[in-house]
Amino acid sequence: MAITCKAAVTDGVGGFTIEDIVVHEPQDDEVLVEIKAAGLCHTDHDSLSWGKQLIIGHEGAGIVVKTGKAVKGLQPGDNVILSWAMHCGHCFQCLEGNQHLCEIASPVAAGGNGYTPGHADPSGTLLNGKPVLRSFNIGTLAEYTLVKASAVVKNNSEKMSFPAASIISCGVMTGYGSVINAAKVKAGSSVVVLGTGGVGLNVIQGAKIAGAEKIIAIDINVVRLAMANKFGATHVILAEKGDTGLLSAAQKVKELTNGRGADYAFECTAIPELGAAPLAMVRNAGTAVQVSGIEQDITIDMRLFEWDKIYINPLYGKCRPQIDFPQIIALYEDGRLLLEEMITRTYTLNDLDKAFADMLKGKNAKGVIVFE
Repeated sequence: MAITCKAAVTDGVGGFTIEDIVVHEPQDDEVLVEIKAAGLCHTDHDSLSWGKQLIIGHEGAGIVVKTGKAVKGLQPGDNVILSWAMHCGHCFQCLEGNQHLCEIASPVAAGGNGYTPGHADPSGTLLNGKPVLRSFNIGTLAEYTLVKASAVVKNNSEKMSFPAASIISCGVMTGYGSVINAAKVKAGSSVVVLGTGGVGLNVIQGAKIAGAEKIIAIDINVVRLAMANKFGATHVILAEKGDTGLLSAAQKVKELTNGRGADYAFECTAIPELGAAPLAMVRNAGTAVQVSGIEQDITIDMRLFEWDKIYINPLYGKCRPQIDFPQIIALYEDGRLLLEEMITRTYTLNDLDKAFADMLKGKNAKGVIVFE
């Protein structure tokens, strides 16, 4: 039986409204999920201007309502976390171990603009009687969503709240995975984190879990730097807005790292002008990681690469949902990774405008929409 529920739908040209949608029963390889919480990030706000009508949202957690007959390992009543890194399991990238880059199912690597033509059949979700796409093929800013089984990971934690679980979907995974899966930070190393919002805080947590000896957080926001300390930073640097390319901050980093620069530096600001900044922070043969997904044209002084520096741009922390999410859950259970403490404020779906405004003003480490 079809379900009528509320969802946030963008017009694709900057606006959104709360609408009634109709969600049908799952097909063979699909899962119907009642969303209990959906994390917000800047990508959700960006999606308002992607030129497509979409159900917004790509971070979410909830409860399985019904599964298709081909779905295994899930049943109604299971607590689950959703991931947009859907994968087919048999394309070139999947066989290479790069599930997040699936050439068939990834809504970024395959389809672009947050949905995958031909894979995410929108016919199971209707708006005004017509099929409507779901952002990143999951559209979590809705009371119910219909997704492929590969987007669903069971959450066995008995103490984790739905808001905490929801932010694993992207922000936590991106930060943690960029450290553990992509950069492969070594124990005893030095790490710099540029920008201490939700993703940056999880880079800090990942670096701490990896055993980094020195974790240096850089931001222009003193409140966020205080949070950085709470999440594992050993040193903080208050940057100046006029510090072009953060070169002055880079000099302070060198003073903290025997004059060489850090072993690793992670850019988590999403500011195009700072795309090359991590290169200025690392030593010769160090690794700079562009985490925030900058896609604009930028100019880079090639001398920043001197000498033997590595610059990488991983997608979604090289996420393997069925492997990485259980590891994150286990770290949370052991008290080694903080989730609840990252959520600054929760909102209802009707307060989405306010939630976006607070996010854009930098008020929240993480804001979450909760569904009653």
